[in-house]
Amino acid sequence: MSTTDQHDHSTHPGGVIAAIDIGTNSIRMAIAQVLPDGRMEVLEQLRRAARLGQDTFGQGRLDEEAMRAAVAILRDYRRQLDLYEVCGIRAVATSAIREARNADMFIDRVFMATGFDVEVIDTAEESRLKVYAVRHRAGSRVKLSRFRTLVGEVGGGSTELTILSKGHIVASQSLPLGSIRLQEMLVTAHETPERSAEMLAQHVDNALTSAGASLKLGKIKKFVAIGGDVRFAAEQVGQPTDETDLVTLDRDRLDELVDRCHHHTPEDLINRFGLNFADAETLVPALLVYQALMHATGVKEMIVSPVTMRDGLLLDLALRVTGQEDETLAVGVMHSAETIAEKYGVETKHAANVGRLALRLFDQLQAEHGLGRRQRLLLQAAATLHEVGRFIHTRAHHKHGYYIIANTEIFGLSREEREIVALVARYHRRSCPKNSHVEYTALPRPMRMVVCKLAALLRLADALDRGHAQQVRELTCHPGDGELIIRVEGVADLTLERRGLDTKGDLFADIFGLKARLEEAPASLGDQRRAEPVQ
Repeated sequence: MSTTDQHDHSTHPGGVIAAIDIGTNSIRMAIAQVLPDGRMEVLEQLRRAARLGQDTFGQGRLDEEAMRAAVAILRDYRRQLDLYEVCGIRAVATSAIREARNADMFIDRVFMATGFDVEVIDTAEESRLKVYAVRHRAGSRVKLSRFRTLVGEVGGGSTELTILSKGHIVASQSLPLGSIRLQEMLVTAHETPERSAEMLAQHVDNALTSAGASLKLGKIKKFVAIGGDVRFAAEQVGQPTDETDLVTLDRDRLDELVDRCHHHTPEDLINRFGLNFADAETLVPALLVYQALMHATGVKEMIVSPVTMRDGLLLDLALRVTGQEDETLAVGVMHSAETIAEKYGVETKHAANVGRLALRLFDQLQAEHGLGRRQRLLLQAAATLHEVGRFIHTRAHHKHGYYIIANTEIFGLSREEREIVALVARYHRRSCPKNSHVEYTALPRPMRMVVCKLAALLRLADALDRGHAQQVRELTCHPGDGELIIRVEGVADLTLERRGLDTKGDLFADIFGLKARLEEAPASLGDQRRAEPVQ
């Protein structure tokens, strides 16, 4: 599977898709059939142990033997996929690869051996995929839109916590409390089970105490837990609900289960519960984290959902191959961007008007730029955030803005998309993109062209609100011979806006070969009558 295969945006009435998750302790693959009506049927679920996290968390590098084993597993997955006519694959890696100094070497090896273009996703994308899966399977039933909700998963490398308020992601944090990482960090293998559990519990409590204040865990009303270890707990002491795929887990029952388990070695847990060694080894550390989260939030029961990040990956792919879109995604991205803008004191009326005008330009110039809905969303986010740099200093605020955006998670956007947004905002004023700008030239050519096109539109939109007075709120565009005529109605004096276009229209002229010119459209008959003085 080539890179272009994995990122092909052509649509199909249905087809087979696959999601691959390269994790800390295992590599998993899910294969599903997308039906013509958009529904999805899972065909296969595969899991193979791969201890990628042990050396990363201990030494900061992936072990050579672990890399060879992982590549062999992925070769097998490739052969399995060759039996299907796959129309979409997404392979992602999380904390074990994200933190390894030799991650690029591993990713290159995987690509050469299998053709899988592994995407190392950040915590924001992990959070989005998991919340997306939870919403799809149980969102209305757990009333995510009504209560402040925590969605949490304890993995091998980290614990991922996502906070939702009124259905929107408002905070996300990755804590170094993965079950494998904790064992590597505290070296508890030679301790008694009781002493090991005591050390782990103390470390977890300390970590959650410092994180709890920023995440406001005490205000959580609902706790949705996902992950293999909490599913085990739900099987042992959980209570089924009216919905077959949801289980509630009472805090007192979880306390009793943890108390029973932490007296046993992994070998005892294997004999007692029929677990494999990898699962038995991670069980107690993971349950201690879930237990600490329940006590930190104060909720009396958690809701255990069977979804995984792979479900989110498959849902994303299913939308892509059927030409649909996640309707909540754009709302979530813009909610996140607006929250960031508010945090940095952006002048919201100006930002909103620039965003409105930028989208009008984008829509009316579709034939010229040829970009799609996703790029439209990136333009809207850039318009919302284009002045965040003023928080640091008015002078060179476009450069400060780039730094803030590039280093701030925007939920729903990948790292590459966030970089595009940061650069588009950076070029809303002063210099146009240059080959001497390292961040710009580091992008592949297709992404550089997206930056140039979107920045050209943003510069025009910002020029049309030069005085921050929102005089221009609507416009119509008419591209012609060497000119783009922008007509607006009902503005008495366009001097500032014309000066703005003279200053900021250079990039648009370079990219599209059109010089922007501003005209006042004739007022409608109704406007003329309203403008007549009363006799």
